Amino acid sequence: MHRKTWMEIDLDAVEANVRTAKERSGKKIIAVVKADGYGLGDLAVANAAVAAGAEMLAVSSCDEAMILRNKGYRGDVLILGHTDAEDLARMIRQKIAVPAYSALWVKNAIEAGCRGLRVHIKVDTGMNRIGFKDNAEIRQAIHDLTEAGAEVEGIFTHFACADTDPEFTTVQFERFRKAVEEADHSFRWIHCDNSEATLSFKDDLSNACRFGIGMYGISDTYKGLKHAVSLWSEIFLVKQVPAGETIGYGATYRTEAPEWIATMPIGYADGLVRKNQGRTVYIDGEYVPIVGRVCMDQTMIKLPRPMAEGTKVELFGPHLSLEAMAEDLGTIPYEIICLISERVTRIYTRNGKQVDEFNGRVIESKYNPEGE
Repeated sequence: MHRKTWMEIDLDAVEANVRTAKERSGKKIIAVVKADGYGLGDLAVANAAVAAGAEMLAVSSCDEAMILRNKGYRGDVLILGHTDAEDLARMIRQKIAVPAYSALWVKNAIEAGCRGLRVHIKVDTGMNRIGFKDNAEIRQAIHDLTEAGAEVEGIFTHFACADTDPEFTTVQFERFRKAVEEADHSFRWIHCDNSEATLSFKDDLSNACRFGIGMYGISDTYKGLKHAVSLWSEIFLVKQVPAGETIGYGATYRTEAPEWIATMPIGYADGLVRKNQGRTVYIDGEYVPIVGRVCMDQTMIKLPRPMAEGTKVELFGPHLSLEAMAEDLGTIPYEIICLISERVTRIYTRNGKQVDEFNGRVIESKYNPEGE
């Protein structure tokens, strides 16, 4: 790691959270690792989830599924989003399951050739995103796909408000139950629960749950998970700025007295958005404010006293929760971690010790100016 800004992922916590989900639900776990594991590293998180008992992975697209295959993952993978008919031959070869979500998609899949394709029927129960809304169309889709040689192995839906509206969740579930019953098909995978529903919603229909953000300890309804992710930087310059001087772009902060100002190598290009101006970070046992605008590559903080260069700064973690940061910024934890860019090194830990490190942008040069 050349630049002292990094995100830590506690793999022990990921495993513990998957085991908790499995125990609470009593069902198979589909670990959702789309968007590169929500920005934390798809394969590392996937391996931890599988070690804890997850039976399948879920991603958003063919691209993400192939990335996992190219990294060597050979277990079950389900795509949750749109798949073009032209990609189905590759999905068949790679044994990757795809969703059927409309009559037109089914028609295109059959015309492209779908013998051996693993399919999960997507039911739209109220998200109005993708999925069948008509149960007769579902029955026809299952018939047509089966006749064409596809294996219709699953059926699923997605709850819109499992964390905020139990009544609407129940409405969606009953619509899903009716769709499954009227499909009159033997499904190996029946899944409707996202992370929140996995932990709090009980049903007697599904046999699997999709567990995503919960792997990292984030839940609005259940407090028994372990936080698995934190974001850190270090101060690399400390200076005393006289009273009346401004800090950063736009001169939005002015010192009222001589102040100790430290700079750390993290900015909005790393995913620390400019709205963080005025929020606090944690350093050497103190909560201190971000002063001036967050720059592309650097951010300044006001110290209560001079501190040594190289002192660690917590942006979120054990003293500053990701949930609180999301609330301050008017967003959700998903968005914050997904925005952390590739140039921020990912460090993986077990038993409090680093076991691996990854930075997708660091390439060791073979250039040798000495000719050695």
